This record gives sequence, structure tokens and C-alpha cells, in this order.
Amino acid sequence: MYKIVNSAVLADNIVRMEIEAPRVATHCQPGQFLIVRLDDRGERIPLTICDYDRKAGTVTIVFQEVGASTVKMAALQTGDTFADVTGPLGKPSAFLSEDLLDLMDKKILFVAGGVGTAPVYPQVKWLHQNGVDVDVIVGAKNKDLVILEDEMKAVAGNLYITTDDGSYGRHGMVTQVIEDLIAEGNHYDQCIAIGPMIMMKFTCLLTQKLGIPTIVSMNPIMVDGTGMCGACRLMVGGKVQFACVDGPEFAGNLVDFDQAMKRQTLYKTEEGRAMLKLKEGDTHHGGCGQCGGEA
Repeated sequence: MYKIVNSAVLADNIVRMEIEAPRVATHCQPGQFLIVRLDDRGERIPLTICDYDRKAGTVTIVFQEVGASTVKMAALQTGDTFADVTGPLGKPSAFLSEDLLDLMDKKILFVAGGVGTAPVYPQVKWLHQNGVDVDVIVGAKNKDLVILEDEMKAVAGNLYITTDDGSYGRHGMVTQVIEDLIAEGNHYDQCIAIGPMIMMKFTCLLTQKLGIPTIVSMNPIMVDGTGMCGACRLMVGGKVQFACVDGPEFAGNLVDFDQAMKRQTLYKTEEGRAMLKLKEGDTHHGGCGQCGGEA
């Protein structure tokens, strides 16, 4: 059993939980995810890691209530437990394998949309702790849905908040802020975008036009987190990839977002899943190969 040591509501239907999971905390890196289960019969829910404390042996998750399982999760309080916490899973952020001096010479822009702010935070925090300051754009529908602002301010070189309705920060989409920053004379060597699929798609269309290499995290399409369900199958550079096993990060200009979004809609129904399985044959499943567990 894995104890919840702290639970807090960040915004409407968005919850942050700190969980005792020493093995995950010891081994996880920015960009990776874990899988939680409420009980022995519970759904496997993959969630990117928002933060971790190796000394305390805890990991932090942030999730939005979007279905029955996450609604049940949100009802848990400090002191309650999860039956399982499995991880770390997925590949760490690519920049962790780069030379630190090279990273210091780069100008990096992070773009976070909605709950995508949660997986952006540990990446920005790691870079800050290693002497690399980056710019961060956080976008939300309105002021009430802006999360982790204070935490992000503490680690970002420059933080730009934008809301769709103009109720807080700048008015408009994250893509408008990118264009504004470039118009103001800023130069970026790389962009890392995490958020809703449609946001990542249009961010990549813009950054490709601007000549900024962009990495995206395809965690929004993961379901079981091992490749066995086939949910996160996508086309990257014309090749079949699975977000949970091969990613979750990919070169944004190579991702077929239109195919991924259409497929995501089909996967939501039983008939749609059957059709995808029939059509995709042996490539429908990605296999596992990363099962580790907490114990």
C-alpha cells in the first residue's frame, strides 16, 4: 500500500497528491511517468511525475478528473492509500543525456498547456538546479485553471502566463505568446511543448515555421502504460511508435497529430477499439518490456 502524505486541490477538478513510493522516487527522472491503481480491481492510470523527493521517498502527481477512476482518486485524502504505484516508466527527457555545458549555451523555451504544466515543472526544476535558466509559457482557459504558478516562478528564468479569455496574464493562446517573444527579439534553440494534443499540434506548426526544433510529450494518449492496450499507438516520421514504451517524448515535427487525434476518438468506444485492432493487426500492440513495479 502506498500512503498519500499530502493531497490538495489546485484548481477546479485538478488535484495534486504526494505519495510515499521510495523506489520510484529513487530512480525517476524528469519526463517519466508512473501507474497507480486504487485497489486490486482498479483501473491502471498512467500519470506523469510532477515532482519527487528522493530523501523523503515521495513522488508527486497532478491529475484532472476526467472519468470515474480519477473522480474516485480525487476523493482520496491525506492518509489514504493506493494499492499500487508502479514505475518509473517511459524514457527520461532527452536533455538529461546532453552535455551540461552545451545545455547552458542553449536558449530553451517550454510551453505548457493546462495540466501539461505538471510534467513541465520537473524538467524546468532540474535544469534550474543544474544552472540552466529557461523561458516558460503557461497557458490555461482562464485564471482559475492556472496551476503551479508559484512553483514555476521559482525555477523559470522568465515565466509568461496566458489565458484564453484574458482573465489573467496575457490574452490569447500560447502560440501568440511565442510569436510575441520572437517579435521582441528572443531567439530559441529548442522548444519543449506539453499539453492538449491540439495545443501541441499548433505549437509545432508554428515552431517549424520559425525553425525551432520542438519536442512534445504524448502522455495524453496513454491508457495502460505498457503498450499492451494499443491506445497510444501513433505515427512518428511514418513509423509506428507507442508513447508509453518508445516515448513519451518525440520530435514534434514528425508526429502525425491529425491521425493521433482521430485515433484517440475512435479508441473511446468498444466498436472503435475493435475496428482499430482489426485494421492495425500485429502492429496494434506495442508490447511491454518496461515493467518494474515498486517492489
